[in-house]
Amino acid sequence: MSLAIQFTINPNLFLRDPLETKLGKRIIKHGIELMDEIGLESFTFKKLATAMGSTEASIYRYFENKHLFLTYLLSWYWEWVKFRIDFNSMNVTDPQERLKIVIKTIVDTIRLSTPAEYIDRDALHRIVVIEGPKAYHNKHVDTENRKGYFATYKSLTKKIADIILEIDPKFPYPRTHASNLVEMANNYLYFAEHLPGLTDISISPEKKDCMGDLENLLEYFILGIFKKK
Repeated sequence: MSLAIQFTINPNLFLRDPLETKLGKRIIKHGIELMDEIGLESFTFKKLATAMGSTEASIYRYFENKHLFLTYLLSWYWEWVKFRIDFNSMNVTDPQERLKIVIKTIVDTIRLSTPAEYIDRDALHRIVVIEGPKAYHNKHVDTENRKGYFATYKSLTKKIADIILEIDPKFPYPRTHASNLVEMANNYLYFAEHLPGLTDISISPEKKDCMGDLENLLEYFILGIFKKK
């Protein structure tokens, strides 16, 4: 999917928009690769500067710290998911069909290339799965939430919750169900790869991935509740 897409990211997450310069895009590209390789805990701007052949000071001109850098990457990813949901569900009026499209889109986004050549799809998704919860599981989450750091993620779950309410306006837990969908998509993929005893989907050499099983699981739990008895 090759599209010229520009996402709006909360400016509180950066000091200078990295997508406006070649250096900024290199920081994104090499930052994703390095964080995927060594993890958030070991990731530093000093190591990133070495990896990209630049200076630590140049990176600090774009991002205040690695936490904001991670949150920026997550915001970009969720904007990409939101865009694809809107694109794929265009002109679909039945809410149950739209919810199926949401599920398929979330699963397919894991497999499809991003619209930016400097962003490694697989590496970014691994960061979303492994490091993502660390963005908001921290002592400063309330302050960061007030600054809108997680607005994109909340906007995505609200979009899904609104579809759920179209299916059943009296459903008592639309936001919970919506966030469950997004979290399950990431958690059970992670479990299948690293903690298989926690899930019934599996990755085998023959199947190469478990995306089909993951999509079926999500449809069972998320859509199954709305089946008429």
